Amino acid sequence: MKITIVYDNEVKKGALKADWGFSALIEREKASPILFDTGSSGSILLHNMKELGIDPGDIATIVISHAHGDHTGGLSDILKKNGNAELYIPSSFHTNVTGRKITIVGEAIEIAENVFSTGELGNTEQSLALKVDKGIFVVAGCSHPGVGNILKAAAKFGKPHGIAGGFHGFRDFKILDELSLIYPCHCTQYKREIRNLFKDKVVECGAGLVIEL
Repeated sequence: MKITIVYDNEVKKGALKADWGFSALIEREKASPILFDTGSSGSILLHNMKELGIDPGDIATIVISHAHGDHTGGLSDILKKNGNAELYIPSSFHTNVTGRKITIVGEAIEIAENVFSTGELGNTEQSLALKVDKGIFVVAGCSHPGVGNILKAAAKFGKPHGIAGGFHGFRDFKILDELSLIYPCHCTQYKREIRNLFKDKVVECGAGLVIEL
């Protein structure tokens, strides 16, 4: 399984554009890609996809973590390029999208083989739990429900192995002790502290980063 950070506050490749927001592409062997969140700007999202060699039309599933504009801003633009992708959205996100399959996520569900939603936590946000050989790898949007609560919800599917995404104001750092991979992205307020505490586990995030699992 492979995760490519498509949209982030920072970039890892010069041709990409940085912007406040988050989006990640999840690719699995012999399966169509899943897009998690769509950043703030459709034009930046599509620009970064083009630079990364990602065809918007190939995406089979789009998962929205929560209703904030820095995660939903590119949705309408990518839907214009993709007429078939199914949407998985939390119940707190109200959309006027029509003409395609939409699943409203409340409880934890399986989205695809080895890809699960934690369910909508705190009536706000869902995260993804990816089942890989070493355990569960979590992809989070902003972690508004709390990193600890997200990891606990993901643990229903297996032992958490790593996490990538926005951690917001999370600072209960001991929760990360048992993880092997940590990618603080987007809205993480305490990136420096996390990086200093877990130097052998933390990888700098940014658009263009590829995570091989």
